[in-house]
Amino acid sequence: MSVAFVPERLRGSAQVNQDTLQRLLEENDQLIRCIVEYQNKGRATDCVQYQQILHRNLIYLATIADATPPRTQKPVD
Repeated sequence: MSVAFVPERLRGSAQVNQDTLQRLLEENDQLIRCIVEYQNKGRATDCVQYQQILHRNLIYLATIADATPPRTQKPVD
């Protein structure tokens, strides 16, 4: 199960931290590898479920990015 999946009862209360984001990025890497492997074997229909999970993860990451205030850059000396 994806680390981005949050049951309905917990939505809005999940804490997002660097560890969670890193695990999600690693999961996305693995999903992409599985998708490519299935496609190379001519089994494109078998990778649909992985594409759906990847899509959900990417939407989750985009939502977090949109909700995160931009960091101010330090002036260069």
